Amino acid sequence: MRRRTEGIRKLNPPQNTSNVLEEEVRYLKGVGPKRATLLARLGVNTVRDLLLHLPRDYEDRTHARPIADLRVGEKAVVSGTIADVQFRPTQGRARGILQVTVEDRTGSLTLAWFNAHRAWAKSFAIGKPITAYGTAGFYGGLQIVAPDYELGAAPAESEKFGRILPVYSLTEGISQGVLRKIVLAALELAAAEMPEAVPRSLCRARKLPGTTQALWHAHFPADMKDKDAARRRLSYEELFAFQTALALNRARLQKARGIAFRVGANVDRRIRQLFPFDFTPAQNKVIQEVAGDMRADHPMNRLLQGDVGCGKTVVAVYATLAALAESSKGYQAALMAPTEILAEQHYLTLRSLLERARVRTALLTSAATPQERSRNLQQLADGDLDLVVGTHALIQRDVKFRDLALVVVDEQHRFGVRQRLALREKGLPPDVLVMTATPIPRTLALAYFADMDVSIIDEMPPERKPVTTEQYLPADWQRAFEAAREELRNGRSAFVVYPLVEESQELDLTSAKEGCEDLKTRVFPEYPCCLLHGQMSQKAKQEAMDGFRSGRYQVMAATTVVEVGIDVPQATVMIIQHAERLGLAQLHQLRGRIGRGGHPGKCFLLAEPRTEEARRRLEVLTRTNDGFLIAEEDLRIRGPGQLFGTQQSGMPEFRCYDFSDTEILKQARDDAFALVGKDPALRRPEHAVLRRKVLAEYGEGLALADVG
Repeated sequence: MRRRTEGIRKLNPPQNTSNVLEEEVRYLKGVGPKRATLLARLGVNTVRDLLLHLPRDYEDRTHARPIADLRVGEKAVVSGTIADVQFRPTQGRARGILQVTVEDRTGSLTLAWFNAHRAWAKSFAIGKPITAYGTAGFYGGLQIVAPDYELGAAPAESEKFGRILPVYSLTEGISQGVLRKIVLAALELAAAEMPEAVPRSLCRARKLPGTTQALWHAHFPADMKDKDAARRRLSYEELFAFQTALALNRARLQKARGIAFRVGANVDRRIRQLFPFDFTPAQNKVIQEVAGDMRADHPMNRLLQGDVGCGKTVVAVYATLAALAESSKGYQAALMAPTEILAEQHYLTLRSLLERARVRTALLTSAATPQERSRNLQQLADGDLDLVVGTHALIQRDVKFRDLALVVVDEQHRFGVRQRLALREKGLPPDVLVMTATPIPRTLALAYFADMDVSIIDEMPPERKPVTTEQYLPADWQRAFEAAREELRNGRSAFVVYPLVEESQELDLTSAKEGCEDLKTRVFPEYPCCLLHGQMSQKAKQEAMDGFRSGRYQVMAATTVVEVGIDVPQATVMIIQHAERLGLAQLHQLRGRIGRGGHPGKCFLLAEPRTEEARRRLEVLTRTNDGFLIAEEDLRIRGPGQLFGTQQSGMPEFRCYDFSDTEILKQARDDAFALVGKDPALRRPEHAVLRRKVLAEYGEGLALADVG
């Protein structure tokens, strides 16, 4: 788009141009307080935000297509002459259907508007030129409904035609036309002020355009090649800055003095004797990697990935025992889990394994009484506790350790960078092992965890049996319950998971409370049933869990609170009601609750999918049990933001990079780590802008003290 200066004003109140990017967007001409409130819904608060609010798509309106060449479902520009105008009233005489027939030298089509005003028809004069853009359909003839159009001779270039137009994510009250004008105003005023954070040498090596040019071409490209080059440049810079932060964090940790644990043959033998089973080859491989980290004199910083039920807890327990083996040192360990149920599960597992070991253990969650909490905190601070298991309660200010040597974080994706670092900072500095049972796609792992060493457990313990997964539409739901009844007759147990705790007037879904009553009275009246959901008291949750584990209850009606931390070996059935409402990772986690005790599991997805995305999601679950394949497919279906839950996890949500180009990610990572290797504190003058950017955007979250 050609640059225009009319209609653009300087920000008010006036500011130095160096701060123009941080000005509130409401001061930009065409915005004002009301539109600024609407733009805030899109995450646009400043002029910088507006410049980086990139189009989600583009409409190529550079050339008109012959009408005869149009295909149904295709978006295109047509240019011709008005041959006929018809108005058919549908609401009294004032409003109705307006149909304008357009002809070119190859054929004709109809432009149609519903609920059009009668007076509008007068603006379309027979014989007058018209240019229109929209999606071709066939309704008794070729037709474009509600097209964008321009009357008069087809211009070489105008606001609507003869160019590539950006298509933005919108919110109610802001149209594409309005947002295009606002973005144009921001580009005119501030595009040249955007600092060049990527060193010139890297721009030349990677053949990247400058930032100002990239911003213009990303919003208003002259052709698609310009658009692709611009978006690649902006993606690279975004990735490069974050990867630089990770590289700095990794360098800082590798320079830090840690504890060199003596994890030798004697310690290894004593730990293995505590387990009533042999480790799998995959577990042994990862244990060797973890033990090697712990023997080093700098802090461990390792991510452990593995599918549901692969035995990651074994590795966590091994690391914990290795850290506590030198009892004369008084070292302490902490295991942090995202839910009280999972924390208690770990606590019970560790306590049973540690019965023969002299390890003083405590559970610290928000469910503890004030007296219990006070006693545990005092013992922890005095060094009278060796191991504490808990939820995010562990990172509260009043939790003090005497000598924290190891931190294990389970279900990593539920904690953000800041939460993980808050626990790390309670020691000077401890080894850190973070685990996730939600396999992370390789691209995401490369993007978000480049500062960590990565281990993967890629095989299941022999006692884990395969789980078959079937999808049922509403007419066949009863078949799933009949199949579950067979398992119950054989003494097995079943989960039935519901999306809601209580009945909702807005959503026509069965709730866990309703479902529990139905299971008790109609579906499985002969089998005892319990209820579990997040709103219950801790005492009630514990009673339900203990009863289900012991077999006192054979059926559990629950919400998705059971997706992690539930280990009931006799459970072989998982019935998920309204499965189309859950994400792939969540469904896979729920499925992982069954088949853990030597008997095959059966997972039934009771669903009524109404979108193509929902159908694809459920089809993936029925096709594979491989969590890593599922994670990759989930990334393709939902994109990184929803998959990783960036807002709730504390991870940065990239504005420009969309994870479609793995090569640019690899380049940014390699370049960032190489740069930090040469300039570990970013002190060189050519890195000053990058240094400021990294500190401003990631310094706090990644604790880059050495850069400040």
